[in-house]
Order: sequence, then C-alpha cells, then structure tokens
Amino acid sequence: MDDLNKDERVHNIKVDKENQQQQRPESSTQSKSESLETSNKIRTSAWITLGILGSTILITMYGETMLLPAIRDIIRDFNISYSTSSWILTAYLISGAVATPIAAKLSDIYGRKKMVMIILIIYIIGICAGGFSTNISFLLVARVIQGIGISMFPIAFGIIRDQLPKEKLAIGVGVFSSMFAAGSVVGLAVGGSIIQSFGWHATFLLIVPVAISLWIVINRFIDGDNKSTEGVEEKEGNLTQADANTESNTGHPPSTGGDGANSSSGRQNLDVKGAITLAVTIASFLLTLTYIGNGSNNNSSSNVSVNSTQIIVVSLALLSVGSLALFVIIERRASSPLIELSLLKHKILLPANIIILIFGMTMFMAYQTTPILVRSPHPLGFGGDAVTSAMVQLPFMIVFLVFAPSSGFIVSKIGNLKPTIAGTIIMTIGFFSLFMFHSTEFIVAINLAIIAGGISLIQVGAFNITMEYTPLQFSGVSLGVSVVLVLIGSSIGPAIAAIYMQTHQQELANRVDSGGSSSSSSNSSFPSPISYDLIFLTAALISAISIALVIILKRNMTQSQSTFKKLEIEASSKKRNDREDSPPI
Repeated sequence: MDDLNKDERVHNIKVDKENQQQQRPESSTQSKSESLETSNKIRTSAWITLGILGSTILITMYGETMLLPAIRDIIRDFNISYSTSSWILTAYLISGAVATPIAAKLSDIYGRKKMVMIILIIYIIGICAGGFSTNISFLLVARVIQGIGISMFPIAFGIIRDQLPKEKLAIGVGVFSSMFAAGSVVGLAVGGSIIQSFGWHATFLLIVPVAISLWIVINRFIDGDNKSTEGVEEKEGNLTQADANTESNTGHPPSTGGDGANSSSGRQNLDVKGAITLAVTIASFLLTLTYIGNGSNNNSSSNVSVNSTQIIVVSLALLSVGSLALFVIIERRASSPLIELSLLKHKILLPANIIILIFGMTMFMAYQTTPILVRSPHPLGFGGDAVTSAMVQLPFMIVFLVFAPSSGFIVSKIGNLKPTIAGTIIMTIGFFSLFMFHSTEFIVAINLAIIAGGISLIQVGAFNITMEYTPLQFSGVSLGVSVVLVLIGSSIGPAIAAIYMQTHQQELANRVDSGGSSSSSSNSSFPSPISYDLIFLTAALISAISIALVIILKRNMTQSQSTFKKLEIEASSKKRNDREDSPPI
C-alpha cells in the first residue's frame, strides 16, 4: 500500500511538472514581452530628472562660453598677451579635469545628490567672484573655482543612467549633449548681448539667481541615491557584454568602487596623492605650452630673457613628464585608484577615448580662435564686435543643439558605430573646409555648422560605446575617464591655438577698434592670417586621425561581437547537453 501511494505521488509530481512545462512557455513569453516593453520605456520621473540635471550642464557651459565674445575686451582691459588670454578657458577646463575624478570618488562616499549640491554651491561662489574681478589673476582664480562645476557632469549622468533602460541610454547621452550645446548658445548669444550693453562683468552676476534657483529645485525634487530596476537591468546587460570582452584584456584589478552612492566596496577612500599628481601633470603641461608661445614672441628681447624662458619651459616639461610617471606609479599601487589604468588599455575603450579627446581638442581650438578672428580689425580680421562674434558662432551651437538629441535617437536605432564613423568624416571635412575657406563671417559660420553636425554624432556615439563596453564594476570610473579626456583635450586645444596666434602676429599702425574710434593702445599687434591657417590646418589633421581610429574601433568591435556570439553558442549548447544528460525524475 505504501508502495502504491509512493508511485502515485511520483506520478502526480511528474504530471505537475509536465503541466508547468506546458504552461511555462506561454507565461514566460508573455512576462518577457511585458518586462521588455516596460524596460524599454522611459518613465516620466526619469524625464523630469533628466531635464533638471541637464540644466546643471547648461549653466556650467554658459559659464564656459559666456566670456568668449569678450576675450578681445579682456586682453585690452588687463593688457595681457594672447597666450595668457587662453587661460581664461584653460583654467576653467583644467580645474574641471582635476575635480571630475575626485568628485566622482566623493560621490561614492557621500552620495551623488549631496555632491551635486555642494559642487553647485562652489560654482555659485566662483561666478560671484568673477563678477568682481579687477585683474587677470583674480579672474583666473574665479575661473578655477567655476571649473569645479564641470565635475557635476558624470555624477549627474550617473543618476540618470540608473533610471534609463540600456536601450534608451543613448537618448540620455543625446539630451545631455544638447544641454552642452544649449549652454553654449546661451553663453554666446546672451553673453554677447550682455557684454555689448553692460560689460563682461555682468555676464557672471546675471547667472547667480538662476544657479540658486536650480540648487533649490535639485534639493526639492531629485533623489540621487536610489537605484531603479531599469538601472539594474542595464547593469546586468553591460555585465553580460563585458564578460565577452574580458578575455581580450590583460585583466582588470579586483577593485570595484561601483558607480553609485551605495557602493558595496569597503574601501571608500580618496586617492589624494593621485589627485595631486594629476593636477600637477595637467597644469605643468599647459604652462609649458603657454611659455613656449610667450617665449617665441620675444625674439627681439635680451638674451637673458630668452634664456630664462627656455629654462622655465624645460623645467615645466620635465615636471610634467615626471609627475605623469609618478601618477602612473601611484595609481598602480593605490587600493582605490583615482583613474583605473587598466581601462586605458582596453582594445575598444582606448580608441573610443582617443576620439573623445580629439573632438574636445579640435572643438575648443575653434572656440578660442573664432572670437579673435571676428573681432580683430581689418585687414587681419573681420572688425566685428561682441555681438557679431556671438552670431558667427551661433550656427555651430544651434546645429549642435538640434543634432545632439537627434543623434541619441539615431544611435538607439542603428547602433553606436555607424553614427561615430559618419561623425568623424563630417568633422574632418568641416575643418578642412574651414582651413581653405574662412575669408568671410558667413563662410566661417557655415563651416562651423558642418563641424557641429559631425561632433554631435561623435559625442553621443563614442560616449555610448565607452559605457556599453565597460565592465560593470568600472562603469563609473570609465565615464569619469572619458570626461577627463574631453576636458584635457579642451584645455590643449586653446593652448595650441594661442601659441600660433602669439608666434605669428602683425602690427597695425593706426588701429580702429570695434566701436569705430581710433585707438593708440600699446596692444596693437594682432594674429596674422597665417596663424589662422595653421590653427585650422592643425585641427583638420588631428580630425583626420579620428577616421583612422574609428576604423580600428570598428575592427575591434566586430571581433568582440563575434567572440560574444561564439560564447553564447557554447553556453546554449552546454545547457542543451546538460539538459539531455540529466536523468529523468
């Protein structure tokens, strides 16, 4: 009797399992389709968060570009050289490059929302200080404080990334990129008008109420320390893809840090030594470029002055190389490094990050050069005022503003690679066209618009590639590295442009300023036409390198995808064999 009851129980178990197996395909297919449909949708709260945090990017980019139309005025007011004027941009960008990895690490320790709010307060202090600048030293200190605001970008996007599904991540990158353009449009258009009417000091003071209002909104509506289910799904997808690529790498160190405030790692410490050596490396390198530009213009000076300049240049160059080597040593030994060096050797991340560096470098070479070309007097420039300078650059910003979010939707539909390839080609064509044709304001504006179309595709595509192919445990660090490379490139670009403008100058006997009145100012030397030719040619050649890099990137991505498919097939066949070999119940 017991044996019969046992056989009956076993039979009932088999029947129940068969019924479950028959019902499972239908229910699992339905649940998968429902979850896929849900995960592919962007929630309303995510759109609101995207808009609010995107506004932080808008005001920081306003702070970066608002002074571009006034560079000529600042050179006159403070009686400084063109190489020195490049530090109005580079001081801002260097500060952001150094602060970004530090802020990212601190956001892991203290929370993302808290760090965004602290950084925004620092930015408000910086723009207030800029409004009361009375000399170039005070202005550069204010710009350094303002530059810390750039470090909000990876932290803010980290909050957004946790709320977006993987398939829609490119849209978030596109919207954030459009905020970069929107801030630049506001900075150039509004900044130019303010400078013309009230002077360049007013550009700082008028943004203070906006920044304070944004701080209040973030404090009230943003919750930056909770992870959504979509974010978890995205990370699982990234982890699967990363596993397919890990074999081709030399191996990543076991450190994790995560990318949110809720990191499970116990090693929550800041790499102070790495931060200091990184700051020294970047600053000394750019100081070397500046002194080369200033020294080459002192050919008529005494031998003592020339020799002292050469000593300073060599010393700064050695300091830059030495601090870079020390930074690498420190990061290799650090338990929680500021920048994960293994990411820089990744066969997909390396070319993608170099492309990001190139677009930052070339874009800001144009940023630095265009206002001076427009505002220099005839026949060396166009003889325009601050508003004219803003109008020439406005098409660049408008195209970028329109194309950046569109590029996000394009990438989400056809993938990352094709838009990136198209972007590098368009950008290169634009810079070569600018090199050959820059005789009128209209032609310059058209060429800048072409360049903007290519850059918008590159920015969204390349950034999305770095996030998609980064192993899960390094996703936050990888985004920080990409942002730092953009900022480094954005610092190098203006410095190179300033060297050309400083070394190739021409004097005008009777200078007429943009207001139409004669001026006998001692600052009567202006960049010669050959300086602009060299700047635009250099930008074009550097852009051409990105085409070669994207070809390498395509090959590496194809190999990685084939490896991933092979691993998928092996895993599925192994599951099938295990299922066939398992004994029946």
